[in-house]
Amino acid sequence: MTDLPGDPDAPVPADAALLPAELARHLEALGSQLVWRIGKDELSDEVVVRLGFASATPRFAHLARLRSAGDAELQAALTEKRVVIEWVD
Repeated sequence: MTDLPGDPDAPVPADAALLPAELARHLEALGSQLVWRIGKDELSDEVVVRLGFASATPRFAHLARLRSAGDAELQAALTEKRVVIEWVD
């Protein structure tokens, strides 16, 4: 999978380091149960982020295809607020 654009070497915000250890463990466990696809909608110029639990993986195949998008396109879409988040049940 692809990460959202950004500098992976950027410093961690100070408030992120203040997460309680238990919350950090819960978020890590939740993240390991999620699947996602990121790409451009075939009909529009929006970047679509599809997100769901791993159990929903078969339903991803029934959705409209997403075109691949490079890092520069993803960054531009974020800057221009052309990103759509879709939850897949």
